[in-house]
Amino acid sequence: MDIGSISPSPDRVDAVVVGAGAAGIYQLHRLREQGLRTRVFEAGDDIGGTWFWNRYPGARCDIESLSYSYSFSPELDQEWVWSEKYATQPEILRYLHHVADRFGLRRDITLRTRVTRAVYDEESRHWEVFTDTGERVIARFVVMAAGCSSTPKDPGVPGAASFAGDTYHTARWPREDVDFAGRRVAVIGTGSSGVQLIPEIAGRAAELTVFQRTAAFTLPARNRPIGAAELAEHKARYPWFRAEQRRSKGGSVVELPTLSALEVSAAERTAAYESAWQAGVLSAMLRSYTDLLVDERANETAAEFIRAKIRAAVADPETAERLSPRGFAFGTKRPCLDTDYYATFNEPHVRLVDLSRTPIEEITAKGVRTSEREWPADAIVFATGFDSFTGSLTAVDIVGKGGARLKDRWAAGPRSYLGLMSAGFPNLFTVTGPLSPSVLTNMMVSIEQHVEWITDCVGYLREHGVAEIDTTPEAEEEWGAHVAELAAGTLYPTAASWYTGANVPGKARVFMAYVGGLDRYRAKCAAVAEAGYEGFVLSGRTGGAASESRVAGSGAVRP
Repeated sequence: MDIGSISPSPDRVDAVVVGAGAAGIYQLHRLREQGLRTRVFEAGDDIGGTWFWNRYPGARCDIESLSYSYSFSPELDQEWVWSEKYATQPEILRYLHHVADRFGLRRDITLRTRVTRAVYDEESRHWEVFTDTGERVIARFVVMAAGCSSTPKDPGVPGAASFAGDTYHTARWPREDVDFAGRRVAVIGTGSSGVQLIPEIAGRAAELTVFQRTAAFTLPARNRPIGAAELAEHKARYPWFRAEQRRSKGGSVVELPTLSALEVSAAERTAAYESAWQAGVLSAMLRSYTDLLVDERANETAAEFIRAKIRAAVADPETAERLSPRGFAFGTKRPCLDTDYYATFNEPHVRLVDLSRTPIEEITAKGVRTSEREWPADAIVFATGFDSFTGSLTAVDIVGKGGARLKDRWAAGPRSYLGLMSAGFPNLFTVTGPLSPSVLTNMMVSIEQHVEWITDCVGYLREHGVAEIDTTPEAEEEWGAHVAELAAGTLYPTAASWYTGANVPGKARVFMAYVGGLDRYRAKCAAVAEAGYEGFVLSGRTGGAASESRVAGSGAVRP
């Protein structure tokens, strides 16, 4: 867009929020409580973020519904009724709509509008925000709440434009129902969306060919309706449950292990793993023992247990072996929850193509050609994932102090203090940004923690008449080193996963999440604020010229 052609009369607000998913609408609610005039921009046709875009057949959350929901309103807890253990995408979207309507948030949300650029004016200490609709907005604060996994990754398969049939991407599924009856369907990708989608398509298509780059560890969800008695019991203990969530290591209320997998007998291990397998909970297997994510030998005991389950579920031994993950430790790539995924490959019309043996060479007009043969298809579904953590942030041309661009500054990997701010980009906050716990936790709990910290910070600045907050390069550097050090003590960085950016060609390989636990991280964030925003520089006066600056705290970041 030609910035010079935009109207010279911008809207002036206190804050701009980018994204109207779970993070964006809660951030709007909290800023409005402080009396800030706030604009939210959302690229989609409606609110919901992840749960607006990801509407492919079978889409569900992999955190239990009663846990994956806001905790800020006891009244909301009591009035909303979840129907299933793991809610479907439509039900989660209805919930977010209910929240937006209940708290009157829609009037400040502008839909079908993508923020394309944000430029910091050092003299006025304001951000100038530009949209693809030609709007220009001036705001003191900008909150990036566009999500960790909201920018679809280019499938990277040559020839896609030449395909004569229909193509779909799980992250941009059409609103209308897609009829696969009697059709030959190819699905490329077996991550979380593929694992959920494949059994659904198998029940409709005449033929289904699944193209697998890497076999996934996937566990049975054991989804079921939530009965009235169970719901009433949970609602009665919601106050305790919400407090426990906030104190927990991962945002879920679970019992943590005390034993190593290597200090118990094989029979005891098998019993523990079987109990976890039957639980139908994403974290159950990983929290069977203390060392599954730090010791390769311990991890292999869990991995082999799952492979044995795959061999028992899949009739053809060769197909079972191809579906069995190898070459990376269990849990170092996000495990999946499924319903009848492995059993789907027993169906006579379902075929598995192992791309590690016969890679895709191109998509043709008639289908998918691998190094072995051409597989005919009437429709192709790309379940190829996202440019996670950074994609939604670097997609916006964010220009900070001295003309520095966030995308350039993060070329070698994201740089951030607490996953909340990046040095040189004052008054710009990221919700569940890189180098915070984010995707290693229940995201709703992490979203609330970030939104509340940002809101309190903005309130502090306004109360004290401070115009600008920026993190120090030293605090940012030390936090990044701390995050990397903690990750290096685990098996996480050993896998080529989207946690490290390895799924995006050319992206820097950096483990992008804080593994120290949400409890420890929350304590660190609280301590930083209580120390007058230690590690940040607070400068300037609102309502007048910039005055003396002060460094808040020592800049030390070691928890």
